[in-house]
Amino acid sequence: MQAVPPLIAVVDDEEPVRTGLSRLLRSRGLRVIAFGSAEEFLRGLNHQEADCALLDLQMPGVTGMEVLDRLRVRGSRVRVVVMTAHDEPGLKESCISKGAVGYLLKPMDSHTLMEALAAALGSGEFAKPDGRSDDGA
Repeated sequence: MQAVPPLIAVVDDEEPVRTGLSRLLRSRGLRVIAFGSAEEFLRGLNHQEADCALLDLQMPGVTGMEVLDRLRVRGSRVRVVVMTAHDEPGLKESCISKGAVGYLLKPMDSHTLMEALAAALGSGEFAKPDGRSDDGA
């Protein structure tokens, strides 16, 4: 019996980013649910908690940092990999201290993204579209 693939939440206010990440993750055999705002994501957790979230930090309304705070208060077990195009000194450390398990700078390549997800999920590696693993096997 085949295991159910992890569910990845993509949380980003930019539709092209959500679409691109969703397509990539699905091509690697992962299940994906996309949210256009932090508020949508937090509401969605009431119905289905993802295994991991790719969370943009810079969003209108509720920011990614606020999401990290709210997840901690809720006692959520979702693993969070934050993404940002606006790196600054101390930001990575702040995210990690709030519970993030990964920190990625946009734009990122698919290998870096998949490594971060594998580390967050503790699952080793994910298949490439041609069936090979990310280590070339």
